[in-house]
Formats: sequence, C-alpha cells, structure tokens
Amino acid sequence: MSHWVILPVVLPAILAPFIVLAARYHIGIQRVLSVAGVATLIAITAGLAWQAADGTVTLYQLGDWAAPFGIVVVADRLSTMMVLLTAVLALFVLLYAIGSGWDARGRHFHALYQFQLMGIMGAFLTGDLFNLFVFFEVLLIASYGLMIHAGGNARLRAGVQYVLFNLLGSTLFLFALGSLYAETGTLNMADLSQRVALIAPEATVGIRIAAVLLLLVFGIKAAVVPLHFWLPSSYAEAPAPVAALFAIMTKVGAYAIIRVYTLVFPPDLSVTEGLHGLWLLPAALVSLAIGMVGVLAAKKLDRLVAFSVIGSMGMVMVAIALFSPLGIAAALYYIIHSTLAAATLFLITDLVRASRGNLQLTVTPPIAGAALTAGLFFVAAIAMTGLPPLSGFVGKLLILDAAFDTPLAVWTWAIILSASLISVIGFARAGSIVFWKAQSVEIDPEAEPAPAPSPLSYAAVGGLVLMLILLTVFAGQVHRYTTTMAAQLFAPDVYISTVLDTPGKLSDATDKEDH
Repeated sequence: MSHWVILPVVLPAILAPFIVLAARYHIGIQRVLSVAGVATLIAITAGLAWQAADGTVTLYQLGDWAAPFGIVVVADRLSTMMVLLTAVLALFVLLYAIGSGWDARGRHFHALYQFQLMGIMGAFLTGDLFNLFVFFEVLLIASYGLMIHAGGNARLRAGVQYVLFNLLGSTLFLFALGSLYAETGTLNMADLSQRVALIAPEATVGIRIAAVLLLLVFGIKAAVVPLHFWLPSSYAEAPAPVAALFAIMTKVGAYAIIRVYTLVFPPDLSVTEGLHGLWLLPAALVSLAIGMVGVLAAKKLDRLVAFSVIGSMGMVMVAIALFSPLGIAAALYYIIHSTLAAATLFLITDLVRASRGNLQLTVTPPIAGAALTAGLFFVAAIAMTGLPPLSGFVGKLLILDAAFDTPLAVWTWAIILSASLISVIGFARAGSIVFWKAQSVEIDPEAEPAPAPSPLSYAAVGGLVLMLILLTVFAGQVHRYTTTMAAQLFAPDVYISTVLDTPGKLSDATDKEDH
C-alpha cells in the first residue's frame, strides 16, 4: 500500500500546527515553511497525477481497514488532476500573499492556509461521503478564519453570511447522509454504487430524497442559482489572496457533483432518472446569465470579479448538467481554466486597490505601475470572457460542441453567446474606467504617490497568467486527457473493484489503455 496518496492531506495537517507552535512569532520562518510545504505538495501531487495518467486507481486504507468498513483515500485521474491544480494555484497565491504583505496583517495566516489546503486535498481524495462531509467542515472552519484575516466590519459581516449559508449546506448534507445510510447501510462511494443499483423501484423514495439533497448541498458549494447569494459579498470582501484561493472552492462542489452523479447515481440509473436534467441545466444557464449581468452592473472591481466567478461556474455546470462524456470532458477543461482566470483577476484587483486606494469604478488619477497592471488585467479579462486566443475561448467551444445535439441546444447556445457578449462589455467598461480614462485626469502634485506593488506580487500574478497561456498552448493534450478522464468516470468498474478489492480489478486493462 503506497503512503504517497495520503501525503497531500497529512503534510499540511502536520505543517499547520507546527507553524503555530514553533514559529507563531516569526513571520519569516512561517513563510519559509509554508512555501516549502506547498512546493512539496506540487511535487507529490504531480507524481500522483503521473501515476494515475495511464488509468491506474490507487487505494490507501487508513489503519489497513478494508472498505467499506474503513476510511479510504482514492487517487484516480480526476482526483489527482484536482489536487495538482490546487497545489499549483496555492503556490502562486501564497507568493502573492507574501509579496503584498497580506500574510503579516493578521495572526495565523499560514497555519490557516495549510489547514485550508488539507481540507481541499481531502475533499478531492476521499472515497467516502461521510469523510467528504468532514473535509467540507475543515474547509468551512479554515476559510472563515482566512476570510476575516486582518479584520474589519465589512469582512466580518461577509464572513458570518458565508458561514451561515455553508452551515445550512452542512445540515442538508447530514440529512442526505442519514437517508443514504438508512437505505443502504454504507457511505463508501464505491459500495454505494453497487447497493443503490440493487434497490427495487418501489423502495426508492429515501434514495431519491438523498440524491436531491446532495445535489442541493453541492449546488451551494458551487454557487449555482438560486444557492449563490453567499458568494458575491464573501469573495469581494475577503483578502485578495484568500479570494484567489477560494477560486478552487467552488470547484469542490462541481467535483462532488461529477464524482457522485457518475459513480453513485449515474445517468442511466432508474432510481434517479431525470434528476440531473430536471433543474440542474436550467439553473446553470440562469447562473451564467446572472453572473454576467452582475459583471455588467457592478460598481466595484472586486464585485465584478466575484460575479464573473458565478458566471464561470454557470458555464462549468452547463457542461456538467449534460452528463455525457463530451460534456464532462469540456467541464474539466473549463474548471482548470476558470480556476486560474478567477484567481488571476482577484490578485490583479488587489494590485489596483494597493495603488489606487479604492475599487470604485470611477475615474481617478493613474495608478502606480498602471501599464503592467493594465496589461495583466487585459490578458486575464480576455481569458475570463472567452475571447480568442486564450483558454477561455477553447473551453467555451468545447462546451458549445458538447451541447450541440441536446434538447436545449438552442437555449444553451443563445445564453452562452449572449452572456459572453455581456461579459466582454462589462470587463471592457471596467478596464477603460480604471486604466484608460485615468490617463486624462491630472495628478495632484501635492498628493503623496501610492507605492508600486512589489516585484514578487507581479511575479505571482505573472505566473498565473503563464499557466493560462500554457493551458492554451497545450489545449489539445489537456482535452485529450480530460476525455480519457471522462471515459473512466462513465466506466467506473476499475474504481469500484480497486476500492472494494474485488476480483477483476487487475483484469481491466481496457481503461489503462484506451488511449
């Protein structure tokens, strides 16, 4: 049994208390430990992704207790891709927090950051629904501490709202888990997939209730309309590095929907037939429309970026709601893109705040480092709005192609294209006010100039922009990989046999090499 699989969870779990106990008064040591920990996470998760690339599913049994009785961690293509994405994002965000000095504005930033990574990594790697709930709660506790980092009444109010909505989701999650356990006697996802399929049609009421509740819970995490109200204020008021890291948080909800509704409640399961398309696709289309209208109507740059996250999640959920291999493959590509693009925009917003003093979309004198900041904003805005040639355009084409033969193809195409146009107008308006029109305002010679952002801050943002460019350059290879990933998700025999240690797990050479 390989112990490498559990390391993405264990490493930040050990590092966080060590930072609190041994380096709580030494910010320099905290920074070194935190950066070293995240860099190590990248190496570990890259190794796990490489191992899973050929279709291998790796199982780790805590305490050597076999599933479904013990706690298991499972690494397949999907989970390893998500943990690698999280680690890469975390490094650039952490570097920005250090370069901008955000980490020194309150206590325990680095410890909370590591706990946050522990929760995210655990949510992606767990093979058990109850432990998914546990890691959701770890996420909630750590993210609340990060949200109110550096204090302030507005940040505290947004943090309370964030916690209340997520506690509602946690309560619904417990109800769903109780229903599932009462009906099946297990919460291991591989075991659930077999037991749910055996339930007689006349005894499926409890299962259908649990499936609907889980969809609501994951919809809250993914900020799908009408469960999105917590996101705009929470993300806009959070410290910029925290909001940038939160770009992966909504993807936890999307990941959970993909995992549970391809493994436990697949589209061809009669027990939950029609559940996926009943409201998920319409809700996703409305989320996309509301998010992009919010971009156009925003009066502050941070809220504009927050609404763009809702819109991008709407785009992801449109692809997921198709529940086809083409749709899931497109969704996975767009998840990578939207995570990097949203994080980049949140950090650029902080560059503007540091030099400008406020984020109101009103004309003010030019900001320090305006040319470089404007260039980064221009690239990130192109990516987020889906204009060519960057990865957002590629991802949008993949989603449109996946929706081409569906019953709601006309509505899907119309809303996606209209929302894209609206987002272009919204971002162009914001960029022209903040950067272009500012050049016509005279600078007060007596006013003290704002300090320019640090080189490390620019390097962190530039690193994320570089990731977006690489995602575009290698779009073909990435999409081929997400296509094989989707094929593995819709044929989960290897996953199930590996987790439950049943005969046939080694006989499936088909998944290991349908490339």
